Amino acid sequence: MQLQPNTMENRKIKTALISVFNKDGIDEIVKLLAKNDVKIISTGGTQKHIEDLGIWVTPAEKLTGYPSILGGRVKTLHPAIFGGILRRDDNPSDLNELKEHSIEAIDLVMVDLYPFEETVANGGTESEIIEKIDIGGISLIRAAAKNFKDCLIVSSKNQYSDVLDLLQSQDGGTTLEQRKTFAAKAFNVSSHYDSAIFNYFNDGESIDAFKASELNSKSLRYGENPHQKGEFYGNLTEMFDQLNGKELSYNNLVDVDAAVRLIDDFTEQPTFAIIKHTNACGLAIADTIEEAYVKALECDNVSAFGGILAANEPINIACAEEVNKLFCEVVIAPDFDEDALELLKSKKNRILLKRKNVDLPAREYKSILNGVLVQDKDEDYEEIEKFETVTKTQPTDAQVGALKFANKLVKHTKSNTIILSDDKQLFASGTGQTSRVDALKQAIEKAKKFGFDLNNAVMASDAFFPFPDCVEIADKEGIKAVIQPGGSIKDNDSITYCDRNDMAMVMTGVRHFKH
Repeated sequence: MQLQPNTMENRKIKTALISVFNKDGIDEIVKLLAKNDVKIISTGGTQKHIEDLGIWVTPAEKLTGYPSILGGRVKTLHPAIFGGILRRDDNPSDLNELKEHSIEAIDLVMVDLYPFEETVANGGTESEIIEKIDIGGISLIRAAAKNFKDCLIVSSKNQYSDVLDLLQSQDGGTTLEQRKTFAAKAFNVSSHYDSAIFNYFNDGESIDAFKASELNSKSLRYGENPHQKGEFYGNLTEMFDQLNGKELSYNNLVDVDAAVRLIDDFTEQPTFAIIKHTNACGLAIADTIEEAYVKALECDNVSAFGGILAANEPINIACAEEVNKLFCEVVIAPDFDEDALELLKSKKNRILLKRKNVDLPAREYKSILNGVLVQDKDEDYEEIEKFETVTKTQPTDAQVGALKFANKLVKHTKSNTIILSDDKQLFASGTGQTSRVDALKQAIEKAKKFGFDLNNAVMASDAFFPFPDCVEIADKEGIKAVIQPGGSIKDNDSITYCDRNDMAMVMTGVRHFKH
């Protein structure tokens, strides 16, 4: 009967291969190994770094019989190295082969890969990027991880401190379960690395494949609801400096994403947005950021309670004094004046996010059924020059500005949606309705509730009008200009009604569904 391995056995390291790109943090590990009389094998810059610490190193080329060649492209790819890593200590045939070929068993492999992603992110040339595709390192990682029963793999600089603590606490040894855990981490590193390389080469998407990988993760308090587990995969510190408040929740993050997407479409004048459940319940443009906030709050000061606030300009003390009167979860801005920041921090749980300049992904995806949906982000924006007036009545200059404003907003609102506005302020929106007529009625009711006069307001729709009922209802409320994608087989019915009632209708040819 074959004996099961003892997962708690503390196996001592006798021989280690160390070849790392990032050498910060390896000194204490190397010193501990030397203290425990571990034989250290190394290459190139890592070898020199260890020797400079006064520690004896066996060059890899002494084992392989070959020097580093091709400008360092080939250093460890040799049976004398990989045989030592991949041998099975419980396999007599393996051990006999090692003895026959004078190959020494290797118990620890420590690797830190060339910084491929960083080189791409920093705008490296194609030649520089290609040279940062690690070959020997990734091979060492896979080999040592595969043979976790007999070899410990340290596959990233992020694991240096963990392995040091482990070896210090266990007299230079590891258990089988610990080695298996490090093996899992290693395959996480290698699969992520290969995904990054594939996505670089497949930038033109000539190969139909979906590969997304993110090493950074953060456990959330819960998911969308308290009974759901939630995680965020990504690095928020690349996007924001959090200046105050509690940790962002799952729902906070979803709304923050919606707020950022919306506010980024408004760059020309001071603009403030208030988001609730990913929809704007307030949006306004003004001469100053504080005026923009006050106008945005006027849109719906009830829904604004507990909302996400986003500004496209730094928040000053005048704006902060107004914001401070409202209970809100998150405030996002490019910056905060010092006195404004001090005031807003008076509410300890209020999350304050200072944005950083970062390019966001051009594609988005979501899991559905047993697969994943992937699409380009809806970043189309129809400039005024592309507006096609399809009615006899031409929109006035003021109406054109209002139609542009409303059309920007409509693409960020849940379908079916109708937006009512002028050129600087959202009056109301009908959001997430199963009927476009219901969305319009909801928007009208809400606009009246908050005291907006719809005479000469404009209406925007995210998709075409299948019937003329929406323009008829809008006309009766005093709305005289409409923007929509067009494309219905009954477009002419809506156009005819507008012509008979002196309404202007503009078509864009671009639908903006948002589910």
